[in-house]
Formats: sequence, C-alpha cells, structure tokens
Amino acid sequence: AFASGGSNGYDHKKMGITARGAWVSVERHFREMGINPALDEFTAIGIGDMGGDVFGNGMLCSEKTKLVAAFNHIHIFIDPTPDPDKSFKERKRLFELPRSAWTDYDTKLISKGGGVFSRNAKSIPVSAEMKKLLGIKSDRVPPNMLISHILKAQVDLLWVGGIGTYVKSAGESHSDVGDKANDGLRVNGSELRCKVVGEGGNLGLTQLGRIEFALRGGRMNTDFIDNSGGVDCSDHEVNMKILLNQAVAVGDLTGKQRNVMLEEMTDDVADLVLKNNYRQTQAISIASEDAAIRLEEYRRLMNTMENEGKLNRSLEFLPDDETLSERKLDKKGLTRPELSVLISYVKGDLKQTLINSTLPDEPLLAGEMYKVFPRGLTQKFSKELGEHQLRREIIATQIANDMVNHMGITFVERLNQSTGADAASIALAWIIARDVFRIDNWWDKIEDQDFNVPAQLQMELMQDLMRLMRRSVRWLLRNRRAELSIQNHIERFADNVWAITAGLPDYLGEHARTAWQKRHQGLVEAGLPTELASVVSGTDYLYSSLGIIEAQEASGMPLKTVANLYYELGDKLDLNWFARAIASLAPASHWQALARESFREDLEWQQRALTTGVLRLAGKPDDVPVCVDAWLERHVGMIQRWKSMLAELKSVREPEYAMFSVALRELLDLAQSTMHSGHLDADSETESEAESGSANGGQNAGEIAGSSAGDIAAQSSTANATT
Repeated sequence: AFASGGSNGYDHKKMGITARGAWVSVERHFREMGINPALDEFTAIGIGDMGGDVFGNGMLCSEKTKLVAAFNHIHIFIDPTPDPDKSFKERKRLFELPRSAWTDYDTKLISKGGGVFSRNAKSIPVSAEMKKLLGIKSDRVPPNMLISHILKAQVDLLWVGGIGTYVKSAGESHSDVGDKANDGLRVNGSELRCKVVGEGGNLGLTQLGRIEFALRGGRMNTDFIDNSGGVDCSDHEVNMKILLNQAVAVGDLTGKQRNVMLEEMTDDVADLVLKNNYRQTQAISIASEDAAIRLEEYRRLMNTMENEGKLNRSLEFLPDDETLSERKLDKKGLTRPELSVLISYVKGDLKQTLINSTLPDEPLLAGEMYKVFPRGLTQKFSKELGEHQLRREIIATQIANDMVNHMGITFVERLNQSTGADAASIALAWIIARDVFRIDNWWDKIEDQDFNVPAQLQMELMQDLMRLMRRSVRWLLRNRRAELSIQNHIERFADNVWAITAGLPDYLGEHARTAWQKRHQGLVEAGLPTELASVVSGTDYLYSSLGIIEAQEASGMPLKTVANLYYELGDKLDLNWFARAIASLAPASHWQALARESFREDLEWQQRALTTGVLRLAGKPDDVPVCVDAWLERHVGMIQRWKSMLAELKSVREPEYAMFSVALRELLDLAQSTMHSGHLDADSETESEAESGSANGGQNAGEIAGSSAGDIAAQSSTANATT
C-alpha cells in the first residue's frame, strides 16, 4: 500500500512501466541483430490480449510490429499478413477500451485467411495462409494444437504477456512444470523458431526451457530481468515517499504538495527505471560476448558462492562442473538466462557486503544518491537526501548496480582472487578510477550511439573502457591500497589524467601515435564523434598515465616531458607490442590468468623504472634527448638481448607463459641497471624510487622507503617468478 497500491502512487499500467522495461530488452536483442524495431518491420506472436497491462502496453511499443498470431485463455487471434499501420491503430483502440477481448478486433482489418477463434471449439479450420504461416498440413486442428503451432512459428519475436508456462525443456516432464492447465499445448525450448523472446509476464518459460532455447542460438534473458521495471518503479516510489514524508512531517511540505510532486515526476521516475533495465541487459550482453573464454572465471565464482552458502547451483539450474567442462570442449559459455541468474546473485551479495562495510559512510559518496532520485527532487531536497533513512542502503545498492553493470559479473571476485582486497576496497578503488578517468562521461557517449554505429562496436568500446578500469583498479590496489582516499586521489591524479587524455597524441611516441591515429580514423569513419573516438582509441595507453604521474612527481620534470619519454622508450624497446602480446594470451586456468595480470603489472613498473632512470640522467627537460641517446649507447648489449628475445617471441605462434616470464626478467635487468646508472647518491635514489612505487605486491611508499631501487626491482621479479 505504501508503493503503487496506495491511494497516491504510480499506476503501473498507465505508465506501462513493466512492458516498457521488457521492451528495452527486446530492443537490445534486435539492435544487436542489426534491426531497429522503431523503423524496421518485424513479425511477432504473443501470449495475452490488448486488455492486459503487459501484453497491451508491449504491443504498442512499436508501430512496426506485425502481430501474426496471439492467444489468451479464451481466444486465438491469427492475422497471417497484417498491415503494420492499421493493425497498430486497432490494437491501440482495443487497449483504450475499458475492457476488451480479441473478439472486439475489427475482423475487416484481419488479413486473408486469418480470424479470431474460440478455444472452446472442438476443432478450428486451417486456411491456406495459416498453413503457410504455421507449417500446418491438416485442414482442421484442435485449439491446443493450433496454439502449439503458434508457439513454434518462425517469427522474429515471441512476446510473453500472459499467465501460464508454455515452454519447457526436452528433459522436463509436464508434471515438473506444475502448470497442468497448459500441459496439452506446451512445447520445448528447442522447438521454438522465433529469434527473440521478450518476457513481459512471469513464468512463461521454465529456466531449463530458456537455457535450451539459448543454447540453440535464441536470444532471451529471463522474466525477472525483462519485467523488473514494475518492482524497480515501486522501489523508487518508496524511497521518494520516505524522503517527502519526512518533509511533510517537519512542515516543509503539505500532503497535497507531496502528491502533486509525485505525479509531476512520473516521467522522470520512468526514465530512471528504464535506464536500469537498459544498463542491466547491456551488462548481460557484454558478458555473453566473452562468456566462453571466461568460463573458468564463472566456474570459480559459482564454486566460491556455493562454498560460502550463498548459491545453490542445482536449485537455480546453473551448470555443474561436469557440464561446464563439456561446454568448454564445445567452446560454449554460460547462456544469457544463466548469466541473468548470476548477475542477480552477485549484485545482491555485493550490496549486502557494502552495507556491512564503512564505505556507504564516506561523505564524498553522497553524490551516488543523486543518481537514484529525479533531478527536480534532488535540487529541492538536497539536505534531506543526506538524512534519508535508507541512505546507506541506497548508496550500497547504487554502487553495487553501477559497478557490476559497468565492470561485469566476475569483476569483484577476479580482483579479490588476484589482489586479496575485499569488496569494499575494490569498490573504493573502482570509484576513484571511474572518476579520475571520467568513465561515466565516455560510457554515456558510447550509449548515445545506439543505432548510429553497430551494437558490436559499442560493446567493443565498452570492453576497452572496462579493461582500462580493471588495470587501473589493480594498480590502485597494488600501489595505494593502504592510503585509498577518494578526495586525495582525485586531487592527485584527475587533472593530469585529463591533460593526458585531452592531448593524448602529443604525449605518445611515434609508433604509438601512428597506431592511435589509425584506430581513431577508423572509428570516426564508422560514425563515432571525434572526441569520443580520440579517447577510446587510446585506452591501452591511458592506463599508463597513473604511473607517469608518479614518475613526474618523483622526478620533478614537466608532465609532458615524462610522458613523451615513457612512450618513446616504449617505442624504442617495442614495449607496446609486448603489452599487446601479453593481452592476447588466452589463459587456460585461473593461475595462468593471474600470471598474465602479473606480467602486465611488471611491464608497467619496469617501463616506469626505465623512465625514471633516464630522467635522473637528464636532470632537466632539455637534456632528455641527449640522455636517451647516451642511455641507448650505454646499455646497447642489454637492449640487443631484449630485442632478440622479442624477435623469438614474435616468431612463435602460441608463445608459452614461461617465455614472457623470462623476457620480463631481462627487461628487469635493464631497468635495474638504468636505475643504478643515474650517478645519484643512495639516499636520493631510494627516496625517489619509494615515491614512484612498484608492482611489488601492493607495498606502498612508506613500506619500501628503506629499500634500494635494486631491492625493489628484485621484489617485483620475485613476485613474478612465484606466480
């Protein structure tokens, strides 16, 4: 009663919020297939009638819908070749009636061979057009058989908007389903010939039926993902009423004013809800892109959650280890319905973990509250927001949603395994990295390209941002874990990171700049705005900006001088190729995945150490070019040995992990020699190196202040060798 059932609340049918949320899922499926349902005609079958909230609103989401067949508990509607414009207007007329049934449909608008039939009839005549549409050979069929044929029709969309379970798996019996009324017409997931299923209603398919359909290439999520808009809308309403009722209680607002405000914010609330639907289905799409190659990550995640008593795999129909091994051999990953279950569990668990931590008490996270409420409300009641009774819960929920939607289902588990950091520390590091690199801004701009560039390209660009964030969060956890602070790190890194981001080509070395320009040009030609193309073309380089800034602080040199040298050394030693080679490694196990991440960290540290060492030789910016030449001459033997190793690596189609480990040891020797060739006194050298930090298992500057540069390098090497 406190939410939509109250006398003053949001009418879900009037808003159409459940159907609109499910349509976001349908639209995403179509977009990823290269179809724009707002412009391109598509065929559909449906379960329900126009008088229903979910079915009715759903079948009004696109004027291009060619509804060829539908049924509810009383009637069967068939329109073999509908006129999209006329049929849309007729569906709209039926929806706006106080009550309607399929028998209210104007039969003059139904195409040849179609009609409205009673499910109580003993048999239904099958026209030539119906035979062609549904693949029926008989002249008459019982109603239940006709419905089975409708469910198996070869169409673009099956829209579930009614009550009942109509699809199971081949391995389930009808009694397993528990919906006796539909036993006579139910079909298997493998028999569906539609391309997309949109589950506006609940329980239209069993979970095993969904998985069976998805394994055969069908596109769908689950009911609790597709139709979450209604529940989400109620959540927003409850949170808003708690806030506004407090204002009413203290006399800042009258009850009448509160109700007017709620009504005025209806569209804003709908936008917030639909954004959640959009982001969550997007996360599932991104996860499904590389679900096969990340199968071991999901296995480990499920095993961890099971061991902690947070997940029952058999209860949720998630594959056991034996099934996962079979999928691995078949080069198949988790399906979208399975990923839908996992993303829900991970979000719920992460939310509770963050609530139990001190993270929601961080004052600078107050801004997370503003993402949950309509803008008009946050502007008028900013003070009250800070005193909201559910402030901690809302902040934790928002961070959990945001982080999983942007970083993926296994992100926290993966970082926990590789760094030992807890979920709250990982979330804090992610928030810092997100804000330092302005990820929200670039992510939004990629989303704005819907239907302007291919969906596949959008997901690739998002994966580039995700990779930048993963590396940056790891860097923060390894180098700054003991002193993680949002304000301090924003002040320390944000401006310089933006300076590098905004003028990236000017900071890169020649080879890196050429690669950047090629990528940038390709993205602009694909339709991306120039500024966005500039940033996403350089994500592989932007990660280094954190280390560059530390090197700049340690050396006192101008940022551009340090960055130019960093990338120039990358060019001269072919470190960019080496980094790409590391990234292209396909880990076959959890330990190989950890080793690959360790290789990246060691490479970044060693390139930073080389940069710092050459800067020490220079002393001032104008001397850097001369010192680079002198450094190359002084270390010519070690450099030649390094390049000969790279040549061997390049000649091998599938290099072993041990080759990278040995090569990094050689690069470490070069970095160590460079650090010792600066002709500085030991105290100065130690202080500078301690300031710059290293990939040495997360020790911060204070912990390593007593180490020499060589000792630090050795620690980094030892960590790598151990992995």
